[in-house]
Amino acid sequence: PRPRGPRNVLGGELQCCCSAPVTGFFRDGFCRTGNNDVGRHVVCAQLTREFLTFSLSRGNDLMTPVPQFDFPGLSPGDRWCLCASRWAEALEAGCAPPVVLESCHEKALEYVELADLQRHALAP
Repeated sequence: PRPRGPRNVLGGELQCCCSAPVTGFFRDGFCRTGNNDVGRHVVCAQLTREFLTFSLSRGNDLMTPVPQFDFPGLSPGDRWCLCASRWAEALEAGCAPPVVLESCHEKALEYVELADLQRHALAP
């Protein structure tokens, strides 16, 4: 049966990416998206030092806390809903972090190939 809620890149029900720290555009732990989510935060990734440094070099500091936006600052090993285009950019640069397929929203497939996500998938 087709899932009633948001679907993941494998066609199943979207699973929680991370609740500590609470991630997602809607800060509910899920990589859900909506009309206001211009960046499409739909790729659930387990962050690496290499990716965090890459993101900083592109002008997006994910390591420094920003309390006014409920942003805790991230460390290697944290899971976070990334912008699909940033993950694709990191893939091209050779530093894409591993992903949790069950927690990547199906909209990610508008930006990246399923095969690329699968090659970077963490074991369930």
